[in-house]
Amino acid sequence: MTFRTKIFLTAFTSAAIALAVATALLSWSIRRDLESRIQRDLTSEARIAAETLSHRTAATESDLDAEADALGRLMSARITFIAPDGRVVGDSELTLDQIHTMENHANRAEVVEARERGMGTSRRFSNTMQTEMMYVAMPVHNPNAPLLALVRVALPLTEVDQQLARVRHFALVGFGVGMAAALLLTWTFSALVSRRVHEIADEARRYAAGDLERPVRDFGSDEIATVARVLDDAVQNLGGRVSELAQDRARMEAILAGMVEGVLVVNEYGRVQLANDAARSMLRLPDPAGRHYFEIVRQPAIAEQIAGVLTGKPSESVELTGVGDAATTFIARTGPISSPGSRGAVVVLHDITDLRRADRIRRDFIANVSHELRTPLTAVRGYVEALLDESMEPEDARRFLEIIARHSARMERLVRDLLRLARLDAGQESIEGVAVSVETLFHEIQVELSDVLQARQQHVRQRIAADAGVVHGDSAKLHDALRNLLENAINYSPVSTSITLGAARRDGRILLTVEDEGPGIPDADLPRVFERFYRVDKARARSGKDPGGTGLGLAIVRHLIELHGGCVKAANRPGGGAIFTVELPG
Repeated sequence: MTFRTKIFLTAFTSAAIALAVATALLSWSIRRDLESRIQRDLTSEARIAAETLSHRTAATESDLDAEADALGRLMSARITFIAPDGRVVGDSELTLDQIHTMENHANRAEVVEARERGMGTSRRFSNTMQTEMMYVAMPVHNPNAPLLALVRVALPLTEVDQQLARVRHFALVGFGVGMAAALLLTWTFSALVSRRVHEIADEARRYAAGDLERPVRDFGSDEIATVARVLDDAVQNLGGRVSELAQDRARMEAILAGMVEGVLVVNEYGRVQLANDAARSMLRLPDPAGRHYFEIVRQPAIAEQIAGVLTGKPSESVELTGVGDAATTFIARTGPISSPGSRGAVVVLHDITDLRRADRIRRDFIANVSHELRTPLTAVRGYVEALLDESMEPEDARRFLEIIARHSARMERLVRDLLRLARLDAGQESIEGVAVSVETLFHEIQVELSDVLQARQQHVRQRIAADAGVVHGDSAKLHDALRNLLENAINYSPVSTSITLGAARRDGRILLTVEDEGPGIPDADLPRVFERFYRVDKARARSGKDPGGTGLGLAIVRHLIELHGGCVKAANRPGGGAIFTVELPG
């Protein structure tokens, strides 16, 4: 774009903006006056209608609709009657059948305001009338008409739009005349300087192409010539430096972008000069360039480090947890930056979340396994020592051996569950997807646990929807997962209760549910029931007795269902008891 064209466009744009602003102000003023007048008229008509209706008797919606039609003809406006519950019971523009299909008006702005303040106004596009309308609502106090609570008067704003269209028409005519004059004057003036500007632009293009030789032509002695000479001197002095800086910056950006550590650089005034992607992600930073670190660094420990380094104090590394995410942990180290004539600070962030998580999992796992093994081992050792006493009665010896066998079986189950979890974590178990009958799956699990169910006098009901009779997955693994859930429900349900196995389809997925009639799961425990070794309070199980599980069953269920691309959730039923939902692809 030439300089001459720029001058023309500048004048043209300035005139256009001035005229547009004037037109907008005029339109706004006219619209405000017209809308104020319409609102005053509607308010008066609404008051008249409300006063008139307060002395009328209208027992039915048909009577009210007829009354609305009559008032609409008298006032040349749309009249709407609204019941106390927000239903429309009369409208001058609609038939009674159409009124019954209208939405409830209880939440309309003018209705809410009328109920709160005695009068409500609003303007919006009416889907019924297909035009923008102004509404005024008034409450009606008439004990003889219980169906009538508010009267609303409405008028379309078409008159406002018509007058504004006329104003815009005249404004466009004036705009055309003004632009013609601006075009003539600007084009004439720009011709005087366009030639010299073109010459300077040619030199600038030559510099941009990499040719930094000095020009041989003389640009004169006025301001334009001064600009040309300054441009030439600046290009000659900065040409070499720009090339070096570009190379250095490219190398630095490549290094910072490839770093997993976060880097944040601030100058001596505390303003951020640079932050790589890793730092912005770790600290949840907005665009930090040029902003003071106090505005964007919300971690007091890091802010103290930066402040200390900028004042010359030594800084030690600090470990931070819960920045942006409660599980995130990283170490922050801040050091000084010294350069001729300035100083600053650089913050380096090392994300050690995975290290801390692995260490915590290791410690928790060792503690839980040690506890789970120590308890039965202690019992076994105690009863073995008792059996070594030669004076023990045969009945006591048999009872002790049964206890030892029970604790040995518990340790065996624990080891078996640990090994399976290890295989699941290592991805060593795969699924063989086949069509599985849900009814057969439920029946096999019920038969397998029939002895336990009979001992506790519990009954299992099945509720299988017609469209959820088949699920695609690994039959054995689905059997193991649902068996764990049913066994869990048996353990935590009172004697002589029912357990429901259900299957339904929703949003293209199969939902398998296990519902019990027990005491439910405390809300605080719901998010953690699928963690390894996590157990709900014993008060929930069999009147306070430990059900004897390993604490790994639900964790195994979660892994098995996730192998199928599904998920498992726990919740409490509204009527009492817990419900476990397995969601699988349909």
